[in-house]
Amino acid sequence: MSRGHRLALAILLLTAATAPVGTAPVTANAGDGALVTAVPNPTADGDAGEYAVVRVPTASTANWTLDDGERVVAVPTDRPAARVALTATPNATRRLTDVPVVAVPALALSNAGERLRLRRNGAAAAALTYRDAPEGDRLVRTDDGTAWRPLGYQPRDVHRYGPATVTGFVLPDSPSLPVETLRSARRRLLLAGYTLTSSRVVDALIAAHRRGVAVRVLVDAEPVGGRTARGAAALDRLAAAGVDVRALGGPRARFDYHHPKYAVVDDRALVLTENWKPAGVGGRSSRGWGVVVDSAPVAADLAALFRADAGWRDALPWRRFRRGKTFAPGASAEGSYPSRFEPTETTAAGVRVLTAPGNAESALVGVIDGADDRVDVIQPTVGRRDGPLLRATIRAAERGVRVRILVSGAWYVAEENAALVEWLNGLAERRDLPLTARVAEPAGRYEKIHAKGVVADGVVVVGSLNWNENAVSENREVALAVRSDALAAYFRETFVADWQGRGRVGRTTWVVVAGALAALVLAVVVARKTIRFA
Repeated sequence: MSRGHRLALAILLLTAATAPVGTAPVTANAGDGALVTAVPNPTADGDAGEYAVVRVPTASTANWTLDDGERVVAVPTDRPAARVALTATPNATRRLTDVPVVAVPALALSNAGERLRLRRNGAAAAALTYRDAPEGDRLVRTDDGTAWRPLGYQPRDVHRYGPATVTGFVLPDSPSLPVETLRSARRRLLLAGYTLTSSRVVDALIAAHRRGVAVRVLVDAEPVGGRTARGAAALDRLAAAGVDVRALGGPRARFDYHHPKYAVVDDRALVLTENWKPAGVGGRSSRGWGVVVDSAPVAADLAALFRADAGWRDALPWRRFRRGKTFAPGASAEGSYPSRFEPTETTAAGVRVLTAPGNAESALVGVIDGADDRVDVIQPTVGRRDGPLLRATIRAAERGVRVRILVSGAWYVAEENAALVEWLNGLAERRDLPLTARVAEPAGRYEKIHAKGVVADGVVVVGSLNWNENAVSENREVALAVRSDALAAYFRETFVADWQGRGRVGRTTWVVVAGALAALVLAVVVARKTIRFA
């Protein structure tokens, strides 16, 4: 069962002990104290390490206690920190939290559900009620109330930064740009990805390490279909050269998949839609988008994210993770494609860093909802038809915004994308909306669409976020929203080229196209002229 389904099963309420179920917690002032979080079901035999975090005033003369209706434990107030983790197994708990740990032998939390009460001199100060605690999760506050989140996961806000120099590029047209960016590192090089198999990328990382650059790599532990022998060999080379390589996953994983594609190179941020492999950054297969942002604050933001993701117990050193494992052979993409679009450099008015789980979906919905003129979307495929992102594009069309949605024609999504395109075009025709969808036909310019991009008026969104429920709620994803009319014009130009590449537009629209062609043929016959189609 995915974490998303487990979240749906968890019914959580933070309440004042004297308030009706469903009301907000009462923590009006520092003297009231608070129940901050609970971890009733850690991933350990006998739930070793389970704990509850409380906040009470330090050096308080009051008598603070925590009870579940059966047992009562004292909450110490002689600690230097107001926030403490109460637990019966302190050694195990210290491996799970950075909060100061206090041993409370009588504390026991039920996985099936509990009502904990924090009391001050016997009077209720706060309470925490939960049911069906998911394994390895803890309670966190969200904009909508509370939710279970994996241990080690910290929700992030959208981070906004000022003007910056931005270089935009597309793949397979500019495969040298991402590798040359990596090769330019002088101080630090942090590379985060889903998979890594490119020998050119590995060479650049090892060369940087040998000239004294601080190089670290973080990839997903168990990509879909398993890791190939080629991918394992690439990581082996890096580890043997002394590069810090970690694989994020396993039974305590915070995310279903570590799926971002970014690098921090000194004070620049490189964010891609493509994986670190020949098919992606090597330009051997996929249509992809990318940006390089020359901005110390943006680079620092992604560096902090990298450290947080690589610093938890689910990010295992590669050599330890791969011990005893075998890997299946895998073929590498060997396509060759023309370079039609050169990179472009411009100054962006602002850059926002979006991450999932957490804020990426709502931020992207906001970008689409803010469009007044045009929205162009390129995606490998789209998940639910009633998902928030697709609904936002339909809302845009309903208010008169011209919307185009281009999806991949790759064999593994061909059937579902054809059905989606027909449904969207049928919807647009029935409701007279300025919305059109197409299945792309590369016509020799690339093999398949792997880009995940949006151009909404003067805002470009580039990153790893697929338009499906798992990506927005369960995966680690990273995207940048860049405000720049020039960058928007660049990516819209590449979009139009892909859009016009003889894309299939669905049976409904083909009726119109066929009628137009018939009229053209009739005109040609009447005029007794010959037309040659290239």
